[in-house]
Amino acid sequence: MFSAKDVKVLRDRTGAGMMECKRALEHADGNMERAIDILRERGLAAAAKKAGRTATEGLIESYIHLQGRIGVLLEINCETDFVANTSDFRTLAHDVALHIAAARPRYVDAKDVPEAELDHERQVLTAQALNEGKPEAIVAKMVEGRVKKFYQEHCLVDQPFVKNPDITIDQLIKEHIARLGEQITVRRFVRFERGEEILGNTNPTE
Repeated sequence: MFSAKDVKVLRDRTGAGMMECKRALEHADGNMERAIDILRERGLAAAAKKAGRTATEGLIESYIHLQGRIGVLLEINCETDFVANTSDFRTLAHDVALHIAAARPRYVDAKDVPEAELDHERQVLTAQALNEGKPEAIVAKMVEGRVKKFYQEHCLVDQPFVKNPDITIDQLIKEHIARLGEQITVRRFVRFERGEEILGNTNPTE
């Protein structure tokens, strides 16, 4: 059904333990991609258990792109200096900063979107739906669906990861939470683009 080499390949691709990889392959009948999904699902569950823990260590990551035309400063936190100094955590910080440079998020997550901006967005979306001739009975549901798309476009954690659009930044972080065993959070970031207004969330998030 699967070999020891398959277990090692799965471990290399996910960072999960050997026994976890073996069990995932057993449940997936040897299907590698399904086994990755199983480990991801289990990782997300493990990450949820760590959500209430405090992450005050970490690092400030900088990323400069296109010969100095775009720059990003990112604060990403974990629980201990030990994890902050691992190659996995540093790679995550680099990847998130690179993503910010490429995807231009404005906020860390939905909680950071000002209520006034969200109210305005809902008003515009409601008017759009009505102008499209949609029945009033379904307009509110449509608007909420479009607000979700707004979050996906403008909130870092809801955006598809530029290096792997099959997962969001939130899922990427949770995979690392499961792998490293600590709570990890993006606290704030700022994105600079030469000649343009600063884009980013410069206020700490709780």
